[in-house]
Amino acid sequence: MNYSMLERTIGHAFSNIELLDLAMTHPSYALQHKCQDNQRLEFLGDAVLEICVSRVLYHKYPKLREGQLTRKRAALVCEANLARAAKEMNLGTFLKLDRGEEIVGGRENPSILADTLEAVIAAVYLDAGLEEAAKLVDLAMAGYETGAKGDRDAKSALQEYLQALGEETPVYEIIAQDGPPHARVFTARVLRADGTELGTGKGARKQRAEEAAAQMAMQFLGKK
Repeated sequence: MNYSMLERTIGHAFSNIELLDLAMTHPSYALQHKCQDNQRLEFLGDAVLEICVSRVLYHKYPKLREGQLTRKRAALVCEANLARAAKEMNLGTFLKLDRGEEIVGGRENPSILADTLEAVIAAVYLDAGLEEAAKLVDLAMAGYETGAKGDRDAKSALQEYLQALGEETPVYEIIAQDGPPHARVFTARVLRADGTELGTGKGARKQRAEEAAAQMAMQFLGKK
């Protein structure tokens, strides 16, 4: 596959183009073709993304405390924001998927797109170092502005809501794992301290499943 257009979009010409090709290789394709997938890159990219975003927020908001910075970072690196950036970079067009994933809309799947962007960030990091990867993160984060609502991710919002009621921090549990190893889906639930279930959610990662559960809990509490 010719990645020259994608390289122009992300602003980096690879010395080792195989890294970018690996970043574009979804586990479904790798399983079918018996090759490596992008999950290890995704793991590394998650860490690179977090340090790059943390560094920017640390300098951009010198008066914010640790908890406020954590909430801003969570809002910026959430699945929805990463998927938005991946769509703007047109990453879905270059993804290597098997036919089944293609049929069910894998190129538009927010979870797949978010994971792919993290893999691309890692590929740039391995190819050219942290500062070059930081340029791609800057592009993805679109000014590092989250807006008033975005500053409070669902888990933080739920915790603050319950604490305002005099309750303890909610508890999260992973209650199911479904799907093949290359497409695992986790189901999480969130409980009040007294054991009352507030909501459940699914996600390709445990953290994203917990975030979905917190979103459902906030909707439930809002209706009440």
